[in-house]
Amino acid sequence: MASSKRYMEFILEQLSLLDDIGCRAMMGEYIIYYRGKVIGGIYDDRFLVKNVKSAAKKMPEANLELPYEGAKEMLMVDDVENRVFLKELFEAMYDELPAPKKK
Repeated sequence: MASSKRYMEFILEQLSLLDDIGCRAMMGEYIIYYRGKVIGGIYDDRFLVKNVKSAAKKMPEANLELPYEGAKEMLMVDDVENRVFLKELFEAMYDELPAPKKK
């Protein structure tokens, strides 16, 4: 099942407290970028972020889920209504994320 454009727009609106948020459609799903780094995505209308220590610390009860078959497990973000939490989550995760690959 592909993610809906409506859900993607909702998540981007919830991330509006952050500067430099990007989104790219990929095979019916959406990859979310923060300041040029992949931070997570929307898969089957689920908002998932990379499983890094800072994210696990901020969401200790979060479920690990597969975005798609064969992928690494990611953390499910349940508190998508809380814009301040999402801003803090992304800011905490940023330094742990790998730099974008050079093209």
